[in-house]
Amino acid sequence: MDRYLRVLTLFWSAAIAAELEYRINFLLAALSSLGNMVGSLFGLFLFYGSGYRFAGWSWEAALLVLGIFTLLQGFSATFLAPNLNRIVRHVQEGTLDFVLLKPIRSQFWLSTHTISPWGLPDIIFGIIIIGYAGQQLGLEIDNYLLSAIPLFFGFVILYSLWFMLGATSIWFVKIYNVTEVLRGLLEAGRYPMAAYPAAFRFFFTFVVPVAFLTTIPAEAMLGRSQLSGMIGAGVLALVLFFISTRFWRFALRFYTSASS
Repeated sequence: MDRYLRVLTLFWSAAIAAELEYRINFLLAALSSLGNMVGSLFGLFLFYGSGYRFAGWSWEAALLVLGIFTLLQGFSATFLAPNLNRIVRHVQEGTLDFVLLKPIRSQFWLSTHTISPWGLPDIIFGIIIIGYAGQQLGLEIDNYLLSAIPLFFGFVILYSLWFMLGATSIWFVKIYNVTEVLRGLLEAGRYPMAAYPAAFRFFFTFVVPVAFLTTIPAEAMLGRSQLSGMIGAGVLALVLFFISTRFWRFALRFYTSASS
């Protein structure tokens, strides 16, 4: 574990040093994140401004879901997209050979090799939205700590789904459109699941587990979560992570080395 932590420190310090050569990008990323946040707030306001509300969700409670969604967006832009989107390029250019030859797990290397600080504005805006909504709702520190558990499970679920899609590049090579489809489906997490008809709620819970990413952590923060939901999120996260590691090993059996 100490060895992997040292490697991770080297990875991220080198990546941040390289990215900070283009500091104007941070300003552009912040402006882009601000625009996305304003657009999301406006979309939510279109519902609540007319007096309509999602069943069981006040304006402030719906803001919690939006804040968690924004936080996940920042997590994806900071940790997932910079790494997992490169799997396609490694397969295309044959540089995956060098990754497999390194004395470290290839999945760990591919998942953590770089980091992008340009996703930090989304993380900051997500925390601000959650903090404001929580203050309006009178939430205590215990509420935030309780929601950290399903939120962590949400991170693992999102990572596992993204990594498995990245692994399919060994067969299909160019899968950029597939990852965009995933992004589009995850956009449903911007609103509570109560905003959707029953058929869509079933789809976003049991087919594409969007509900476990935003709605369940928000319910935990509000003190509404049921033990079954928390356990379900934990089991799903463990199962998907296990499947992602096995799927990667299975995919490597079909990888044709660039040197062979």
